[in-house]
Amino acid sequence: MKLPPAQLGKHLQGPLASIYVVSGDEPLLCQEVADAIRAAARKHGFDERQVFNADASFDWGGLLQAGASLSLFAEKRLLELRLPGGKPGDKGSAALLEYAARPAENTLLLISLPKLDGSTQKSKWASALINAPHSQFIQVWPVDANQLPQWINQRLAQAGLSAHPDAVELIAARVEGNLLAAAQEVEKLKLLADGNQVTLETVQAAVADSARFDVFGLVDAVLAGDATHALRILEGLRGEGVEAPVILWALARELRTLGGVAQLSSQGVPLDKAFSQMKPPVWDKRRALVGKAMQRYPAARWNLLLQDAQGLDAQIKGQAPGSVWTGLSRLTLLMAGQRFALPAQ
Repeated sequence: MKLPPAQLGKHLQGPLASIYVVSGDEPLLCQEVADAIRAAARKHGFDERQVFNADASFDWGGLLQAGASLSLFAEKRLLELRLPGGKPGDKGSAALLEYAARPAENTLLLISLPKLDGSTQKSKWASALINAPHSQFIQVWPVDANQLPQWINQRLAQAGLSAHPDAVELIAARVEGNLLAAAQEVEKLKLLADGNQVTLETVQAAVADSARFDVFGLVDAVLAGDATHALRILEGLRGEGVEAPVILWALARELRTLGGVAQLSSQGVPLDKAFSQMKPPVWDKRRALVGKAMQRYPAARWNLLLQDAQGLDAQIKGQAPGSVWTGLSRLTLLMAGQRFALPAQ
């Protein structure tokens, strides 16, 4: 059954479903939905948690065995299945159909997926998960540019703050659609606000008080093709204790945009229209920067660099050998247009 995100809180106050499916391409919102489900599961006594990452070599039999076996440590269990590719393949489809038909007792299955297109939602496995009476399907939609100020206002209100419209507009312009960055700005303003009121001056002070190096500066330097400056920012971020997954997320986000725009452009789509068709769309003031970077490589090359980013993600998770920071340096240089590369991982 489909459950709108706005109704999730009320739903979780009652009996929990056997299966929850969270689908979407907005990392912060998907993470918060999953966190809410985990918290509700803990309150209902699901004290044991087991996580499965369904990569290309994943053994789907392990998921079914986990559901069928008895727990040694808790009466109730939370199983998490993360399917980053969004398509389980034949074996995965069969396993999900089998599980959806007979959910394990005293077990809650939480499945995390990227956004599913219409044809995928109509597939047998997805349809079974979406329509089963003991399953809840939560589609998380991104916040577009027009909705962002309202979303920021709601976030501020949740933090016990209220803000002048010009302050909200400045926050929205600074984060450029990045909800994670917007949430971090709100947390910062909780410390800087005078009472519960956020003014334009408060936001300007927060911007001035930002770290000397930030992830958005790294992305801008990469897009501008300034490899030396980008590498200096990367080292600064590392020295300031910024975690590698945050940096990788920002670079991979730009790679998806560059690859997508380049692909549409190669098909004859005008550049402005290609920018608008991206999800999320490329903001007006960034189009010149993205357009300049896009000219460095064809779509296939950007997609290969995105595969490199996926390899770094595996390193961060301990699933592949190699130095993550060396890999980030290499990826930064290549995205900035350098034709040489650091030694392979």
